[in-house]
Amino acid sequence: MGTRSDAGEQRRLENLTAPEIAERIGPGSVLVWPIGAVEQHGPHLPLSVDHVVAHESARAAVAACGEEADAWLLPTLSISKSDEHAWSPGSLWLSAETLLAVIGDVGRSAATTGAERLVFLNAHGGNTALLGVACRELRRRFGLRTFLVHPFVPPDHGGRSASAADELGMGVHGGHDETSVMLHLRPELVRMDRAVRRVPEGLAEQRHVRFGGLTAFGWLSNDFGPDGHIGDPTGATPEAGKNFFEAAVELVAEQIAEISTFDFGR
Repeated sequence: MGTRSDAGEQRRLENLTAPEIAERIGPGSVLVWPIGAVEQHGPHLPLSVDHVVAHESARAAVAACGEEADAWLLPTLSISKSDEHAWSPGSLWLSAETLLAVIGDVGRSAATTGAERLVFLNAHGGNTALLGVACRELRRRFGLRTFLVHPFVPPDHGGRSASAADELGMGVHGGHDETSVMLHLRPELVRMDRAVRRVPEGLAEQRHVRFGGLTAFGWLSNDFGPDGHIGDPTGATPEAGKNFFEAAVELVAEQIAEISTFDFGR
């Protein structure tokens, strides 16, 4: 009997032959495109955090719901819009214009498969606004039904679960939950001996101008200190990470299943 991991591998679009695309991909198919990032995450986490989370959560979610939803996994886009971390050597990033062009080209290519639904599974908050724009662009240009989902919605975009209580809603980058997930997925890459608390507690006193508040503001990660992370990773555990990750995969799989039958309320 195959495992869920095997199921995820069997539903990778890139593993099909060209004739199999015509045989197996059709209007009811859902293409899931993981989008991560390669950027600094403080002194305790590797640059690969968002890539790992995007890749692993998409793979697990497609394994869980792929047969039912006719979902297919596209190759992970690892480098994206990470210019808020451009100050840190090693962070790799595309401009907004370049990323939007890349998404347009891939969307054009995806439309030729016959699939009508394309899901961005985004694990980097810096992409969220641009991907919202891309959803409408691809809908207009290629007729695709486009969707944006996150394993964890960032607190600065209204997420409620991606920041531990003692982070005061400010655990937006390299904090407790993200560090816990990496301790679960890639423990050998985490340096807990270097983990320190960096919570901008003054923002928690703001009514509107804060992460998740009514007033958005532009920021760079080093606006909050030289370490580049925003949150408190010191209490992170692999057990918490396993729980966060499994809950995220379940939620993403539920969304993909609903996406597979979405028809604008008709």
